[in-house]
Amino acid sequence: MTVDPRTPVLVGAGVAHQRVDDPTAAVEAVALMTAAAERAGIDAGAPRLLADVGGVFVPRGTWRYPDPGRIVAERVGATARTLVAELGVLQQTLFTRACLAIAEEGLDVALVVGGEAKYRDLRARIGRVELLDTGQPDGTVPDEIVAPAYEIMPKPERDAGMISAPLQYSVLETAIRAARHESVPDNARATAELWAAFSRVAANNSDAWRRDPINAAFLEHPPAANPMLAAPYTKWHCSQWNVDQAAAFVLCSTEAADRAGVAADRRVYPLAAVESNHMVPISRRALLHRAPAVRAGADRLAELAGIDASTADIIDLYSCFPAAVRIQAQELGLPLDQPDTRPLTVGGGMTFGGGPLNNATFQALARMVEQLRADPGTIGLLTSISGMITKHGMGLWSTAPSDRGFRFGDVSAVAEAKTPVLDVVGDFHGRARVDGYTVAHDHGEPRYAAVLARTDDDRRVVARCDDITLASAMVADEWCGREIAVDGDRFSGAG
Repeated sequence: MTVDPRTPVLVGAGVAHQRVDDPTAAVEAVALMTAAAERAGIDAGAPRLLADVGGVFVPRGTWRYPDPGRIVAERVGATARTLVAELGVLQQTLFTRACLAIAEEGLDVALVVGGEAKYRDLRARIGRVELLDTGQPDGTVPDEIVAPAYEIMPKPERDAGMISAPLQYSVLETAIRAARHESVPDNARATAELWAAFSRVAANNSDAWRRDPINAAFLEHPPAANPMLAAPYTKWHCSQWNVDQAAAFVLCSTEAADRAGVAADRRVYPLAAVESNHMVPISRRALLHRAPAVRAGADRLAELAGIDASTADIIDLYSCFPAAVRIQAQELGLPLDQPDTRPLTVGGGMTFGGGPLNNATFQALARMVEQLRADPGTIGLLTSISGMITKHGMGLWSTAPSDRGFRFGDVSAVAEAKTPVLDVVGDFHGRARVDGYTVAHDHGEPRYAAVLARTDDDRRVVARCDDITLASAMVADEWCGREIAVDGDRFSGAG
């Protein structure tokens, strides 16, 4: 098959990581990114492609560099335009933008790179060591900044104590539990078995952050080493972001790959990508256990590439928390009960493979590239989420190019039309029924409960309870569907 010369192709993937307890012996995030980029050039079999990079695409991390793409470009000998995608922008967007720039805007070589050195920073705080990272001149900014359009956690959620991703996703988990008619023990077992299977995948991934597999009992009946964090989630249900990991990818036009002499067995083609950037805070979602954007994206992918996403040979579902995997799997029609024969992760997920902030998908793609090359012609499905899973992106990859070329679809409008919402009551006094909830813990002990509940006239209330006795009861028993008494932004048991 003749491939259009402007067809984008991924030719090099590189990863870099470190786990050094002495922070003064560890390198900073941009050094890890640079190392990953250099390894991507070597992986392509054409390191000189790095000097031809014309665009560097970086997702925002916890680091303070105003324009890390500029530093990486300079270190690999390139003169490039730089882009930084802020928190809340889908990680898929970086690959989408790079591929479209190659296919439609004349860019020949792109570098997509991200990384963190948060473990190094953690060790420095513990040891009270001051670290000096690479600086940039005052006024340095990337050539382009991509920012999300909506607030992820609105004030009612923050006021109720839903102030972090674990707390928000655990609310979704209780709603999933209720929708699937799982008991509290059944749900604990289901999420434990799913995550234990992810840990087994990580054990076989040489680049995973944690490679010792856990058994399901460690999560189902958590010991002191695995304290409850946001019921029903323990520490090891959650994404682990204190990692030092980076990944980089060299993408180029097919004609640039040909000029550089990139071998056919190095080439992995992005077949199609879809994104929904419609964001709905969890407090406004009528159906907490669903993500219509995922189904809309899969339908659009089938139109663009002629491939049913659920039939992909290799799958990596964005895996910050079990709720994210369970919701995506439901929308895509993927089985959750076949973790060893039909795995939903390639690297072990963000708990075990590692969850560097805003670029964990990059670690997964590097692993997927390796697996696709090992089995030519197979199809890989990679997903990413943001906005607590209303924003969703996915891409299909293969060593076999599509005769349709790379295609992209934006399903934001479709997702908006298919995502029912509720009005949030700012100051409600009366009875409401719980749709989803969580119990925040401190050092393994319940501290407060936060709920999303529904009034008789189908409005949503967000409320908090600081009664430790009630919060403890909500850990042990099912409270979805129960009636509570709401007084402003506080609630009590209605019984």
